[in-house]
Amino acid sequence: MRALARDLHISVITTKRAYEDLERAGFIESIVGKGSFVTQHNKELLKEEKQRQIEEHFTRAIELSKQCGISYEDLAEILKLLYTEEE
Repeated sequence: MRALARDLHISVITTKRAYEDLERAGFIESIVGKGSFVTQHNKELLKEEKQRQIEEHFTRAIELSKQCGISYEDLAEILKLLYTEEE
């Protein structure tokens, strides 16, 4: 907490309150001596939010593809290449 407070140039008390608020709201779980962790329930919410963002990007990519006359097959191939590129 001290390092975070120092990095953000805020009071350690403010940082502690923020952690307490997050824990009270169920976003994190704090374990003495180990740290604070995102709760399992909220990992699902975070995953759902990321999926929504991906869907928005796909929607935009589909719109651009249609405008350029790129076929579904070509778009799928682009996705496949990009997805496997880093493996």
